[in-house]
Amino acid sequence: MPVRAEEVYDRFDADLGAFVRSRVGDPDAADDVLQEIYLKIHSRVGTVKDDEKIAPWVFRVARNTVIDFYRSARPTEELGEVPESPPDPEEEDLQLELSRSVRDMMEELPPEHREALHLTEYEGLTQKELAHKLGISLSGAKSRVQRARTRLKTMLLDCCHFELDRRGRVLNYYDHAFAPDDDVLGEP
Repeated sequence: MPVRAEEVYDRFDADLGAFVRSRVGDPDAADDVLQEIYLKIHSRVGTVKDDEKIAPWVFRVARNTVIDFYRSARPTEELGEVPESPPDPEEEDLQLELSRSVRDMMEELPPEHREALHLTEYEGLTQKELAHKLGISLSGAKSRVQRARTRLKTMLLDCCHFELDRRGRVLNYYDHAFAPDDDVLGEP
């Protein structure tokens, strides 16, 4: 027959109180921990079938609850602002140059694709807002933006070779017509 929570309270209240108070110095906090222990016992006591195992189980719940109390009471240190590294002028020049090239290539896109890409990427419209503005369906707007991105990507890759860092940021790029020697790239 499973043990009932009332039986646990009657049998262990004094010992549990002493156990918790000996480990938690603040009397109010000790009372809170004790209440937490009783809540856990009440919700899980039906899982203990053997009366001989109830005492070890009760004190394991108590010990773990005290440990949880101290873990949650650990002071946390708020991090200050992380200083930004100064911008790399060479990287800024590269980004500016690349940005100009992309804008020039966008001019070669069909007008409906150029407009869709400009409104979403540069004006910040969502694809839903784009659909509303152009009077087309949402799927039509998504399709236009996707086709424009695909065409622009193809144009960029046909034109240039890009060197990326592990996060996908452009480190360098050069026109295929002015590619460095294969030896520099490590190719045979």
